[in-house]
Amino acid sequence: MGIVKIADDLHEEARRASSVMCRSINAQAEFWMKIGMLAETNPTLSFNDIVQAQIAAANLHLADAPTA
Repeated sequence: MGIVKIADDLHEEARRASSVMCRSINAQAEFWMKIGMLAETNPTLSFNDIVQAQIAAANLHLADAPTA
């Protein structure tokens, strides 16, 4: 594990997002880094495609969303 220096304004954005997403600031930054890395290596996938692939890779089965 190492220390990553980020700009103060990006740290503040991570802090705000982490409170909304119920994650620690570090977990929020790690999530953004992982999604960014996956987006760069899979440029044809949307954010939702990436998240769904990660859910499937974790063998997580979510209940179907209710229909309106």
